[in-house]
Amino acid sequence: MFKQIIDKDTETLTIYVDGAPVQAIAGETVAGVVLRLSSPVIRKTPVKGQMRAPYCLMGVCFECLAIVDGEASSQTCMIPVRHGMTVELQDGKRSI
Repeated sequence: MFKQIIDKDTETLTIYVDGAPVQAIAGETVAGVVLRLSSPVIRKTPVKGQMRAPYCLMGVCFECLAIVDGEASSQTCMIPVRHGMTVELQDGKRSI
């Protein structure tokens, strides 16, 4: 559904989503990268464990929460990618 468009002037970098390397474009958000994956599930809800993916892409719905560089409950739609960053599935509620 979502496709990455790269031309000769596009700066690409690598992030790691659940340990797998994924190509990204400088300036795009983590949620944008996740939506291109074959399974865009980024978290499971705390109560019923339902799978969720990024939805509104503007910081309102909180469906895109994930663990980014070790910080849980990060809104991935608001975080631009950086080379080498790690993104992990957030399974259930955030641990303190």
